[in-house]
Amino acid sequence: MGKSIIEIAKTVIQTEADSVLILKDRIDQNFEKVCHTLKSCVGKVVLIGMGKSGHIAKKISSTLASTGTPAFYLHPGEAGHGDFGMISHEDVVIMISYSGESDEIISLLPGIKKMNVPIISMTGNTQSSIALSSDFHLDVSVDKEACPNNLAPTSSTTAALVMGDAIAVSLIAANNFTSEDFAMSHPSGSLGRRLLTLVSSIMNSGGDIPVVSKETLLIDSLLIMSEKALGMVLIAENEKLIGIFTDGDLRRAIESNIDFQKLAIQEVMTIDCKSIQPQESALKAIQLMKKYSINSFPVVDSNNNIVGAINMNTLIQAKLI
Repeated sequence: MGKSIIEIAKTVIQTEADSVLILKDRIDQNFEKVCHTLKSCVGKVVLIGMGKSGHIAKKISSTLASTGTPAFYLHPGEAGHGDFGMISHEDVVIMISYSGESDEIISLLPGIKKMNVPIISMTGNTQSSIALSSDFHLDVSVDKEACPNNLAPTSSTTAALVMGDAIAVSLIAANNFTSEDFAMSHPSGSLGRRLLTLVSSIMNSGGDIPVVSKETLLIDSLLIMSEKALGMVLIAENEKLIGIFTDGDLRRAIESNIDFQKLAIQEVMTIDCKSIQPQESALKAIQLMKKYSINSFPVVDSNNNIVGAINMNTLIQAKLI
């Protein structure tokens, strides 16, 4: 009786995991030289691969491009029919071929050599044509494929992909690539929107700001707070922020049985309240709200003048959380 589907799946995962772990012992000074070569590239990193290796090359090029290393994938077949012109003298080429004998890639070697462009290769054969023609070679050989016939690229493609990730992440550190840089590469992603969206672009402003003077009665201030629906009212003196009164303050006031009809807002407001400036990112607003367990912020300029208001619902409506 053959293995069950569950047993087969576990064997595949174990085989590929073992193939990846072997790569650790191959991370040496040669790998470091590869990273230095890529870091010093003033052009782009060109990834070339055929078949399954081509799919891996596409993924690695995408990972590099999104993490601060400009890169693109070049199909070796198309390169041989005109697209070779996409490679410039300032580029670095990474060739991926497990056998190291892909005809489509080998046919490009003379032209790339003539351009004196650095060649980095990933193969499973250190003595292959592509490996021996490279300036740097990364060994991504595996003991066996996860395929039961040891034919379909499985462990080998995983190993090449992981080696590419090792390069990309190493370059993140080498290039001091920050979360802000990542956001610039992912403007449509969640982090990108949070970092690139400024408080000024989503805050309530003008007549939508719930603001009163310090002499305003508490009962009248509550009407303003309810009308503007931001869960707070800001207290100003000569347009400058001097305090805040929130839904939380209202609950505490009710529990204290205070006289809403007679008290002025200044008697119950919170002074020295947290605020944010309009040029700050929406991400910072989210982080501060979580840090201080608050749901709303006054927005002030450098002179502490009230210019807007923002709350958690504002961020939700802007699809930032």
